[in-house]
Amino acid sequence: MTETRSETRGASVIVNVLDVLRCFTVEHPVVGVTEIAEQVGLHKSSVSRILATLEQERVVDRDEETRKYRLGVGLIAIAGPLLANLDVRQVAYPLLEDLRETTGETAVLNIWDGSESISVEQLSSTHPVKHTSVMGSRYRSGLSATVQVFLANEEPTRRAELISSGEIDLAGIPPVEYEARLDLVRERGYAVNYGETSAEEVGVAAGILDHRGELVACAMTAAPYYRIGADELEQLCSSTRIAARRISTRLGYHTEG
Repeated sequence: MTETRSETRGASVIVNVLDVLRCFTVEHPVVGVTEIAEQVGLHKSSVSRILATLEQERVVDRDEETRKYRLGVGLIAIAGPLLANLDVRQVAYPLLEDLRETTGETAVLNIWDGSESISVEQLSSTHPVKHTSVMGSRYRSGLSATVQVFLANEEPTRRAELISSGEIDLAGIPPVEYEARLDLVRERGYAVNYGETSAEEVGVAAGILDHRGELVACAMTAAPYYRIGADELEQLCSSTRIAARRISTRLGYHTEG
Protein backbone atom coordinates (compact mmCIF):
# COMPACT_ATOMS: atom_id res chain seq x y z
CA MET A 1 0.00 0.00 0.00
CA THR A 2 1.35 3.46 -0.95
CA GLU A 3 1.86 5.90 1.93
CA THR A 4 -0.24 9.03 1.78
CA ARG A 5 1.46 12.43 1.98
CA SER A 6 0.01 13.03 5.46
CA GLU A 7 1.33 9.67 6.70
CA THR A 8 4.80 10.45 5.38
CA ARG A 9 4.73 13.93 6.90
CA GLY A 10 3.53 12.54 10.23
CA ALA A 11 6.38 10.04 10.35
CA SER A 12 8.84 12.81 9.49
CA VAL A 13 7.56 15.02 12.32
CA ILE A 14 7.97 12.20 14.84
CA VAL A 15 11.53 11.56 13.66
CA ASN A 16 12.32 15.27 14.02
CA VAL A 17 10.94 15.33 17.57
CA LEU A 18 13.05 12.32 18.53
CA ASP A 19 16.14 13.89 16.95
CA VAL A 20 15.57 17.03 19.02
CA LEU A 21 15.22 15.03 22.24
CA ARG A 22 18.44 13.14 21.52
CA CYS A 23 20.32 16.45 21.63
CA PHE A 24 19.93 16.44 25.42
CA THR A 25 22.73 14.30 26.83
CA VAL A 26 24.54 13.76 30.11
CA GLU A 27 27.42 15.87 28.79
CA HIS A 28 25.10 18.59 27.47
CA PRO A 29 21.91 18.63 29.59
CA VAL A 30 21.10 22.27 28.68
CA VAL A 31 21.01 23.29 25.01
CA GLY A 32 19.66 26.17 22.96
CA VAL A 33 17.62 26.40 19.79
CA THR A 34 20.62 27.30 17.62
CA GLU A 35 22.68 24.37 18.91
CA ILE A 36 19.83 21.93 18.34
CA ALA A 37 19.11 23.28 14.86
CA GLU A 38 22.75 22.77 13.89
CA GLN A 39 22.80 19.21 15.23
CA VAL A 40 19.58 18.00 13.64
CA GLY A 41 19.77 20.00 10.43
CA LEU A 42 16.46 21.82 10.85
CA HIS A 43 15.62 25.51 10.58
CA LYS A 44 15.56 27.30 13.93
CA SER A 45 11.88 28.14 13.50
CA SER A 46 11.06 24.43 13.16
CA VAL A 47 13.08 23.58 16.25
CA SER A 48 11.37 26.38 18.19
CA ARG A 49 7.94 25.02 17.29
CA ILE A 50 8.90 21.51 18.39
CA LEU A 51 10.33 22.77 21.66
CA ALA A 52 7.28 24.91 22.33
CA THR A 53 5.02 21.87 22.01
CA LEU A 54 7.31 19.76 24.18
CA GLU A 55 7.37 22.54 26.76
CA GLN A 56 3.56 22.57 26.90
CA GLU A 57 3.67 18.86 27.70
CA ARG A 58 6.47 19.43 30.26
CA VAL A 59 8.77 17.14 28.31
CA VAL A 60 11.28 20.00 28.25
CA ASP A 61 11.70 23.07 30.48
CA ARG A 62 13.03 26.48 29.40
CA ASP A 63 15.35 28.60 31.51
CA GLU A 64 13.97 32.14 31.38
CA GLU A 65 17.39 33.74 31.77
CA THR A 66 19.43 31.78 29.22
CA ARG A 67 16.44 30.86 27.00
CA LYS A 68 17.92 27.40 26.75
CA TYR A 69 16.16 24.09 27.40
CA ARG A 70 16.59 21.01 29.54
CA LEU A 71 14.56 17.80 29.79
CA GLY A 72 11.45 18.15 31.95
CA VAL A 73 9.63 15.99 34.46
CA GLY A 74 6.97 15.13 31.90
CA LEU A 75 9.45 12.75 30.36
CA ILE A 76 9.60 10.79 33.60
CA ALA A 77 5.87 10.14 33.41
CA ILE A 78 6.34 8.70 29.93
CA ALA A 79 9.38 6.57 30.79
CA GLY A 80 8.23 5.64 34.29
CA PRO A 81 6.42 2.38 33.42
CA LEU A 82 9.39 1.21 31.37
CA LEU A 83 11.87 2.04 34.12
CA ALA A 84 9.74 0.25 36.69
CA ASN A 85 9.54 -2.88 34.55
CA LEU A 86 13.25 -2.85 33.86
CA ASP A 87 13.84 -2.63 37.60
CA VAL A 88 11.60 -5.65 38.13
CA ARG A 89 13.61 -7.60 35.55
CA GLN A 90 16.89 -6.75 37.23
CA VAL A 91 15.65 -7.69 40.69
CA ALA A 92 13.84 -10.81 39.50
CA TYR A 93 16.58 -12.38 37.38
CA PRO A 94 18.63 -14.16 40.10
CA LEU A 95 15.46 -15.37 41.79
CA LEU A 96 14.15 -16.70 38.50
CA GLU A 97 17.44 -18.59 38.23
CA ASP A 98 16.73 -20.08 41.65
CA LEU A 99 13.19 -20.97 40.55
CA ARG A 100 14.49 -22.77 37.48
CA GLU A 101 17.08 -24.60 39.59
CA THR A 102 14.47 -25.64 42.17
CA THR A 103 11.83 -26.87 39.71
CA GLY A 104 13.97 -27.86 36.75
CA GLU A 105 11.42 -26.08 34.56
CA THR A 106 11.30 -22.82 32.60
CA ALA A 107 11.04 -19.68 34.73
CA VAL A 108 9.35 -16.63 33.21
CA LEU A 109 8.64 -13.01 34.13
CA ASN A 110 5.53 -11.33 32.69
CA ILE A 111 4.18 -7.79 32.90
CA TRP A 112 0.72 -6.38 32.15
CA ASP A 113 0.08 -3.67 29.55
CA GLY A 114 -3.56 -3.16 30.50
CA SER A 115 -5.07 -5.83 28.29
CA GLU A 116 -2.36 -8.41 27.61
CA SER A 117 0.27 -10.31 29.58
CA ILE A 118 3.75 -9.92 28.04
CA SER A 119 6.81 -12.09 28.71
CA VAL A 120 9.88 -9.92 29.37
CA GLU A 121 12.29 -12.51 30.75
CA GLN A 122 12.67 -16.26 30.31
CA LEU A 123 15.14 -18.77 31.70
CA SER A 124 14.67 -22.03 29.84
CA SER A 125 14.52 -25.42 31.50
CA THR A 126 17.66 -27.52 31.25
CA HIS A 127 15.60 -30.59 30.30
CA PRO A 128 15.83 -31.75 26.66
CA VAL A 129 12.04 -31.47 26.46
CA LYS A 130 10.85 -28.15 27.78
CA HIS A 131 8.14 -25.53 27.40
CA THR A 132 9.35 -22.15 26.16
CA SER A 133 7.96 -19.22 24.20
CA VAL A 134 9.33 -16.34 22.16
CA MET A 135 10.46 -13.41 24.30
CA GLY A 136 7.87 -10.66 24.10
CA SER A 137 5.01 -13.11 23.55
CA ARG A 138 1.61 -11.61 24.39
CA TYR A 139 -1.27 -13.47 26.02
CA ARG A 140 -4.94 -12.57 26.33
CA SER A 141 -6.44 -15.98 26.97
CA GLY A 142 -8.41 -15.94 30.19
CA LEU A 143 -7.07 -19.42 30.93
CA SER A 144 -3.44 -18.28 30.86
CA ALA A 145 -2.02 -18.40 34.39
CA THR A 146 -0.48 -14.92 34.19
CA VAL A 147 -3.60 -13.36 32.67
CA GLN A 148 -5.64 -14.81 35.53
CA VAL A 149 -3.33 -13.23 38.11
CA PHE A 150 -3.30 -9.84 36.41
CA LEU A 151 -7.08 -9.79 35.92
CA ALA A 152 -7.69 -10.94 39.49
CA ASN A 153 -5.85 -7.83 40.66
CA GLU A 154 -7.30 -5.45 38.06
CA GLU A 155 -9.66 -2.67 39.06
CA PRO A 156 -13.18 -4.25 39.04
CA THR A 157 -14.68 -1.91 36.43
CA ARG A 158 -11.74 -2.37 34.08
CA ARG A 159 -11.79 -6.15 34.59
CA ALA A 160 -15.49 -6.31 33.74
CA GLU A 161 -14.87 -4.16 30.65
CA LEU A 162 -12.11 -6.46 29.38
CA ILE A 163 -14.26 -9.53 29.89
CA SER A 164 -17.48 -8.12 28.42
CA SER A 165 -15.73 -6.59 25.40
CA GLY A 166 -14.19 -9.89 24.38
CA GLU A 167 -10.64 -8.56 24.65
CA ILE A 168 -9.98 -11.45 27.02
CA ASP A 169 -10.83 -14.82 25.49
CA LEU A 170 -12.76 -16.88 28.04
CA ALA A 171 -12.83 -19.98 25.81
CA GLY A 172 -16.55 -20.44 26.39
CA ILE A 173 -16.48 -20.10 30.18
CA PRO A 174 -19.51 -18.11 31.43
CA PRO A 175 -18.38 -14.69 32.75
CA VAL A 176 -19.94 -15.30 36.18
CA GLU A 177 -18.03 -18.57 36.53
CA TYR A 178 -14.84 -16.91 35.36
CA GLU A 179 -15.23 -14.04 37.83
CA ALA A 180 -15.52 -16.61 40.64
CA ARG A 181 -12.31 -18.19 39.43
CA LEU A 182 -10.54 -14.83 39.54
CA ASP A 183 -11.78 -14.26 43.09
CA LEU A 184 -10.14 -17.53 44.11
CA VAL A 185 -6.91 -16.57 42.34
CA ARG A 186 -6.82 -13.26 44.19
CA GLU A 187 -7.50 -14.97 47.50
CA ARG A 188 -4.72 -17.56 47.23
CA GLY A 189 -2.25 -15.39 45.29
CA TYR A 190 -1.50 -17.68 42.36
CA ALA A 191 -3.14 -19.22 39.29
CA VAL A 192 -2.82 -22.51 37.43
CA ASN A 193 -3.17 -23.34 33.76
CA TYR A 194 -3.17 -27.14 33.78
CA GLY A 195 -3.37 -28.04 30.11
CA GLU A 196 -6.17 -25.54 29.48
CA THR A 197 -4.62 -23.27 26.86
CA SER A 198 -2.69 -26.18 25.36
CA ALA A 199 -2.88 -29.90 26.04
CA GLU A 200 0.92 -29.93 26.15
CA GLU A 201 1.48 -27.11 28.67
CA VAL A 202 1.26 -26.44 32.37
CA GLY A 203 1.76 -22.95 33.76
CA VAL A 204 1.73 -21.67 37.32
CA ALA A 205 1.90 -17.91 37.99
CA ALA A 206 2.14 -15.83 41.16
CA GLY A 207 1.91 -12.07 41.53
CA ILE A 208 4.85 -9.80 42.32
CA LEU A 209 4.13 -6.72 44.45
CA ASP A 210 6.18 -3.54 44.77
CA HIS A 211 6.82 -1.37 47.84
CA ARG A 212 3.33 0.13 47.49
CA GLY A 213 1.71 -3.30 47.52
CA GLU A 214 0.73 -2.95 43.86
CA LEU A 215 0.99 -5.81 41.38
CA VAL A 216 3.80 -5.06 38.92
CA ALA A 217 4.61 -8.44 37.40
CA CYS A 218 4.13 -12.19 37.58
CA ALA A 219 6.61 -14.99 38.12
CA MET A 220 5.63 -18.09 36.18
CA THR A 221 6.86 -21.64 35.89
CA ALA A 222 6.11 -23.38 32.59
CA ALA A 223 6.46 -27.11 31.98
CA PRO A 224 5.38 -29.86 29.59
CA TYR A 225 2.07 -31.37 30.63
CA TYR A 226 3.24 -34.99 30.55
CA ARG A 227 5.86 -34.31 33.25
CA ILE A 228 3.51 -32.71 35.80
CA GLY A 229 1.33 -34.91 37.94
CA ALA A 230 -0.55 -33.87 41.09
CA ASP A 231 2.54 -33.96 43.32
CA GLU A 232 4.69 -32.08 40.79
CA LEU A 233 1.96 -29.48 40.33
CA GLU A 234 1.82 -28.87 44.08
CA GLN A 235 5.58 -28.37 44.10
CA LEU A 236 5.41 -25.94 41.16
CA CYS A 237 2.75 -23.89 42.95
CA SER A 238 4.80 -23.74 46.14
CA SER A 239 8.08 -22.87 44.41
CA THR A 240 6.50 -20.22 42.18
CA ARG A 241 4.76 -18.55 45.11
CA ILE A 242 8.00 -18.50 47.10
CA ALA A 243 9.91 -16.98 44.16
CA ALA A 244 7.27 -14.28 43.66
CA ARG A 245 7.27 -13.48 47.36
CA ARG A 246 11.08 -13.20 47.44
CA ILE A 247 11.07 -10.88 44.42
CA SER A 248 8.35 -8.78 46.06
CA THR A 249 10.42 -8.49 49.23
CA ARG A 250 13.41 -7.26 47.24
CA LEU A 251 11.18 -4.65 45.63
CA GLY A 252 10.35 -3.34 49.11
CA TYR A 253 7.03 -5.09 49.74
CA HIS A 254 6.35 -6.25 53.26
CA THR A 255 3.33 -7.43 55.19
CA GLU A 256 2.33 -6.12 58.58
CA GLY A 257 3.01 -8.33 61.56
